[in-house]
Amino acid sequence: MKLEQNNIHTSFQINGKSFSSVDALLNYTKTISETIYQFLTDWFSDDDFICVKTSGSTGKPKLIKLQKVNMINSALATGIFFDLKENTTALLCLPTEYIAGKMMLIRAIVLGWKLDVIEADSYPLKNSNKVYDFSAMVTLQLENSLDRLEKVKKLIVGGGVVAKELQNKLKSKTTQVFATYGMTETITHIAVKKLNNLKIKPAFYHVLPNVTIYKNEDNCLVIDAQKVAEEIIFTNDVVALISDTEFEWLGRFDNVINSGGIKLHPEKIEEKLLEIIEQRFFVAGIPDKKLGEKLVLVVEGNHQNISFKNANLSKFEVPKEIYFVNEFIETETKKIQRNKTLDLISFIR
Repeated sequence: MKLEQNNIHTSFQINGKSFSSVDALLNYTKTISETIYQFLTDWFSDDDFICVKTSGSTGKPKLIKLQKVNMINSALATGIFFDLKENTTALLCLPTEYIAGKMMLIRAIVLGWKLDVIEADSYPLKNSNKVYDFSAMVTLQLENSLDRLEKVKKLIVGGGVVAKELQNKLKSKTTQVFATYGMTETITHIAVKKLNNLKIKPAFYHVLPNVTIYKNEDNCLVIDAQKVAEEIIFTNDVVALISDTEFEWLGRFDNVINSGGIKLHPEKIEEKLLEIIEQRFFVAGIPDKKLGEKLVLVVEGNHQNISFKNANLSKFEVPKEIYFVNEFIETETKKIQRNKTLDLISFIR
């Protein structure tokens, strides 16, 4: 018996074209993208799973199996949470090699969206004359789309933390912008946080339907989302639980720096440093005989003088040293590979 994924919603379109059969859809996608064609060929096969590559931002990229029924459930949950019914107009501007781009296709097929597919460009709205109900972008695309953001009514953003400076630029925008929390194993986001037009401050991550969250003994988030993940997921993300459905993300457990017995969360320090540093940067701990780990700041680009006076740092959060690297090492999805970039410091010191 064929699975539900072999159905195409009658309202589904790509680039204004409707399809009477799977073959018609596949024939068309072959003309616009080999990656999309190959993915949809796998999707409409009789297999009950899809193999997807992880981004590699927190470890070596790997292939994992995702159940197709879970991907359908994820699409349905997104539709319910954001009230995106059939005939929703949506823009796909992410690479379809990875789960975020693949799920835009599945949401459109399952929910009956009218999807426009364009090349994954850093300026996705530069040539757009249409207004879309929904889209998904990475932070760089959002930054480069601020002058045309009214072309999207609801936007989810992934691929990295949205800086305070960028959040401030969103305050005057009518587009509803949401940060997402998730991973390949959870089939993109299982929680979202509103970034602008806030009625209540501060905003926290709110889980999607059918997701249960709690913490382990290390204060790391545990996710029980049986409709999108086969097993309970134990993350390395340190969180503060606000309620049964809300949490604040504090940082990665494996990034925590123990400096002289003081535990420092790099992500929180970086949030403060965003106020004073324009280039890309990150903070990390490197071995130190006296402190165990020493907090350092790594900045991409040429050497410059940096003063921490206006960064609102505690005395423990002030970096002990600053290193400048010509170019950060990245994953294929443009996420900074911190450990590999840190290895460059040994050549600098």
